[in-house]
Amino acid sequence: MIPEHYVWLAWSAAFLVPWAAVYLAFPAHRQAMIWSSLFTMPFGLTEPLFVPEYWNPPSLFNLAQRTGFDIESLIFCFGIGGIGAVLYNLLTGQKPEPTFREERQRSRHRFHIWALATPFLLFPLLYIFPWNPIYPGILAMAAGAVATALCRPDLFQKIGLGSGLFLAYYIVFLIGLEVTAPSYIARVWNLEALSGLAIAGMPVEELLFAVSFGAYWSGIYEHFTWKMNIGLITCGVGKQPSE
Repeated sequence: MIPEHYVWLAWSAAFLVPWAAVYLAFPAHRQAMIWSSLFTMPFGLTEPLFVPEYWNPPSLFNLAQRTGFDIESLIFCFGIGGIGAVLYNLLTGQKPEPTFREERQRSRHRFHIWALATPFLLFPLLYIFPWNPIYPGILAMAAGAVATALCRPDLFQKIGLGSGLFLAYYIVFLIGLEVTAPSYIARVWNLEALSGLAIAGMPVEELLFAVSFGAYWSGIYEHFTWKMNIGLITCGVGKQPSE
């Protein structure tokens, strides 16, 4: 049995195990993993928005309880960011390549920056409403996924399947959490402040987080860096990739 104050550390660190395995086994995806993980990691600094409103995990040096911040959240965000960005490509064997020059010139890309910024602009607006902060997070990432699909239709399939893949991946870790620390979710999550809906003991909010994160983050690397999966390019696009 893992001591209570080390469960959150052990669980967040567990996400680094498959991350390291994928990084070592698939060199073609290393750039996307590093980029995505480093981009995701700072979101761990938003933990004070969720502690104790959404959950209140015992943490190293009692940081979460004393300050709202904790080291574990940075580890967690780093681990899920890199995997969330490449799960789909691992399944399909595809690798992002530079977009075609003609594709970049399409009129829908005039909203490129706005589509990327959608979740970051929407979350503060939704956060002001009197509801648990997990809901603005879920809706903001879902809106970001929709904006990405509208701006980059070539990523639609990756966004859809990526959300399901990350959900399945995340469920494995939630099950592992309950197996290694029975009733930890009931003790740490602020279930009374949530909908009360759960599947096999897992709060539906946690599952919706996984779906929305997987949907938005599965396409973030290609969208931000102007890459596309060549196997998904639609007909009528130019033949030469841009530099």
